[in-house]
Amino acid sequence: MKSLSPRNTQSLVLLLIVAGVLLLALGGFLAPVLRMASDPLVAVQTWISTRFSALYDFLTVPRDVATLREQNALLESQVASLQSQVIQMQEQLTEADVLYSLLDFARANPQYDYSAAQVIGQDPSPYLQYIYINVGSDDGIRHGMPVVTSQGLVGRVDAVSARGARVQLITDAGSAVNIKIQSSQVNALLVGSLTGDVSLEMVTQETKLNNGDIILTSSLSTSYPADILVGQVISIRKQENDLYQTASVQPAVDFKTLQAVLVITNFKPVDLTPIEPTPSS
Repeated sequence: MKSLSPRNTQSLVLLLIVAGVLLLALGGFLAPVLRMASDPLVAVQTWISTRFSALYDFLTVPRDVATLREQNALLESQVASLQSQVIQMQEQLTEADVLYSLLDFARANPQYDYSAAQVIGQDPSPYLQYIYINVGSDDGIRHGMPVVTSQGLVGRVDAVSARGARVQLITDAGSAVNIKIQSSQVNALLVGSLTGDVSLEMVTQETKLNNGDIILTSSLSTSYPADILVGQVISIRKQENDLYQTASVQPAVDFKTLQAVLVITNFKPVDLTPIEPTPSS
């Protein structure tokens, strides 16, 4: 029998070892050994992966934060722009509502000619109740012309320039309006005050006056057309020993939010200035 050479013997031994290892692996006998061998490798791989992720975050996060800040600033700018557009649209809708209400008032009272005006200012003094409008003598505005809104009576033109005018409100201390109480048709006087409050004067004790009574301009008025809404009685002051009773009135017009008005241009106030006799020659 021919003996194997040393080289062939080594190959056969290696083959048997490999076959044995495969058989042991397939039988599950090498699992503990493989686990012990792989655990250090897994630990090293985990350590390397953790350090790499930390290094990657350190290098990339600042760039991401800067990008997010830029995007956030852009979004804030867009939101501010949209809010500004919303406010402008709301103002335009409000202005349109005011103009439509003035137009409705003019249509309901076609006997008058009107000049629409925008309120451009208010007297800064707390004791003077005046507003300024953007129409003047160039637009046919004259002293004494009545001023109204769709809500009711505002006042009358007190001073005029070429491009603007000053309006005395019915709440001014120097204002006095001949009015009538709608329920009783009794005439009285509506006066303003330094505080801007409005009250009824010259109401006889016999007149039945109630909270909620509607106040209109009187046909006896020399400064305003008749039957324009003025306000509503909100409280009554009556003393038995007084000749007249008085009452507080809530104006129909909200003067704090007044934006536009109508000037009645074809009403001519009665001039009660005494006629001075001409000197004889």
